[in-house]
Amino acid sequence: MYGEKVDSGYVIPAVPIEKVNSKYYRQEVRDPTGEAPGTVVVDTSSHFLYLVLPGGRAMRYGVGLGRAGFEWSGDAVIQWKRKWPTWTPPAEMILRKPELEKYSAANGGMPPGLDNPLGARAHYIFKDGVDTLYRVHGSPEWWSIGKSVSSGCVRMINQDVIDLYDRVKNGSKIIVGGAGVA
Repeated sequence: MYGEKVDSGYVIPAVPIEKVNSKYYRQEVRDPTGEAPGTVVVDTSSHFLYLVLPGGRAMRYGVGLGRAGFEWSGDAVIQWKRKWPTWTPPAEMILRKPELEKYSAANGGMPPGLDNPLGARAHYIFKDGVDTLYRVHGSPEWWSIGKSVSSGCVRMINQDVIDLYDRVKNGSKIIVGGAGVA
């Protein structure tokens, strides 16, 4: 499940899974959310993302989340999805890290690839029809799963975000929140 994978011409390296806490491995579990099938629920207190399935079940994935001061929570929708997306850092991120200017929207962003921070797939989160600039996306930084280190996005192992992408539909509800979900 976490071995080397060829996808759209990219060779995604195997994850050294023995270095990832096994509780973060992708698995089908009893649904702890009570939400409707098709809903994505991110439990920020446990670093789990659930995709609610029919019959009281859910797919559970380990995730990396935003570090202190960069968290996002709320109810929204996954407006659209992309395979091997271009990454364009928000203006606020470029202000913090001017070296990212070369990847700004004005400069066309960072092309897709193994080093792209959005990884193999991205799910774009919108609230009330407006882009939140937060994403559920793959990451080459498998070591960040279970930690709060990102600039606010929900990170997944590339092999997991591919699995999620194939299951989630555009317009799916997403709930991001803390304790009480699991």
